[in-house]
Amino acid sequence: MRIETHGQQIEVTPALRDYVQTRLARLERHFEQPIEVRVLLSLDPPNHCAEATVGFAGRTLHADAAAIDMYAAIDLLADKLDRLLVKHKEKMVDHHRGESPARSGDFA
Repeated sequence: MRIETHGQQIEVTPALRDYVQTRLARLERHFEQPIEVRVLLSLDPPNHCAEATVGFAGRTLHADAAAIDMYAAIDLLADKLDRLLVKHKEKMVDHHRGESPARSGDFA
């Protein structure tokens, strides 16, 4: 997984970059294919904003979060992205492909 962290009106310190890396590392468990994440941290007084765009297998997902503290905004963003990826993964699984007599041809 590749994570790019950028700042707008805020300097991205190594501590912030490491925090983003650790919080978004759990997104990797949902898919085996490579995931690219672009994170934008910005300051919109009085809130701190965190936005992310996730790209994988021809799909793009976007989420944003705002909070009083930048670390809290990153936490909210990680939770939103986790929910989005779980929702996308559930959509990919076809729940109507189960075993049935009509599909197997075993009519009684």
